[in-house]
Amino acid sequence: MSAASKIVEVKAYPTSFPLPPGGPRLGIGQAVKRDAVIVKITTEDGITGWGEAHHGRAHTAVAKLIETTLRGLLMGRDALDTVGLWERMYRMQIASHGMFAGASLAMSGIDMALWDIKGKAFGQPLYRLLGGASRAVRAYAGGVALGYQPPAELLDEAAPHMAAGYKALKLRVGDNPRDDIARMEAVRHAFGEEVDILTDANIGYLIEDVRRVMPAMDALNIGWLEEPFPPQDHHLYAQAASYGRTPLAAGENHFTRYEFSRVLEDGVIRIWQGDLSKAGGVTECMRIAAMASAFKIPFHPHSSMTGVNQAASIHLLCALDNAGYFEADISRANKFRDELGSEPWRIGADGCVRPLEAPGIGVEVDEGWLKAHPAIEGPGYV
Repeated sequence: MSAASKIVEVKAYPTSFPLPPGGPRLGIGQAVKRDAVIVKITTEDGITGWGEAHHGRAHTAVAKLIETTLRGLLMGRDALDTVGLWERMYRMQIASHGMFAGASLAMSGIDMALWDIKGKAFGQPLYRLLGGASRAVRAYAGGVALGYQPPAELLDEAAPHMAAGYKALKLRVGDNPRDDIARMEAVRHAFGEEVDILTDANIGYLIEDVRRVMPAMDALNIGWLEEPFPPQDHHLYAQAASYGRTPLAAGENHFTRYEFSRVLEDGVIRIWQGDLSKAGGVTECMRIAAMASAFKIPFHPHSSMTGVNQAASIHLLCALDNAGYFEADISRANKFRDELGSEPWRIGADGCVRPLEAPGIGVEVDEGWLKAHPAIEGPGYV
């Protein structure tokens, strides 16, 4: 092992910022703040890697797990051994007596930071290390946006993004079937058949709601219905799949390839959406995407809170043969995207994004900004 690649420090920053009153209302409630956990890993030769662990609605707890137990499993080990370190954390925190979901979030941020280090050590952007090439990646307008509001207001919010080049957008459903259908119809009428309309219920539907909205989704050529139910409700997904042609999508709340193996066995979720900050990081999402590829299932990674995750997601998509959409976070005033670090991505007139060319992930984080925005405790949705 090269001494230069030894891990000498692991630090986690739980960070937050409040949202102004009247923020987006989704199937899980009214958004009142944004949380994230940023991971910083340093090697003996001074290379710093940055990653994002999803907050899990318990960002200080996730950060504590990183800085205590997981840090103790990493210190002094080879930062370039991404497979070995992933397996070590898995065995000690998921396979037996660990925290599973919380550990998967924490491991994801660590693994992402290790890949950032690897790219910087070899002087290559992440997509090259993953076997990919710089290419245009289709993007849809998503994130914590386009929520429950009157159709006219929804169109006003969506119009600038369509003008910016997006050829697809994701609407929040899960309010009630009547209003959800009215919003979908308004968007289809306003922007035409050439726009890909995707929907996300944020677990807000009952099975009867899906039965009512599915015929309208089929008629409107909706690209997918995402997470109508919690991920554990396998029987409901199987039942909902019989109600129409619109594909069911899920994966942002599935952790590691072991949970996705159950999704594969069920055979009813045909759009996979693993999150690099939740499902196990870059190492594990490459495995999940490969598993999906064997069955011709597209992989559309869910975007987490910050530009670090979003830039890494574009790199990943450039290295997949079953790459789907990049979820471009168009949330209003997302400081994690706009202020936390350097620019993570930019939409092109063709509706596509492209990977950063700097070594590693390519986003440099402002540590001073993190210190100026400490964690805000409490729920992010009310």
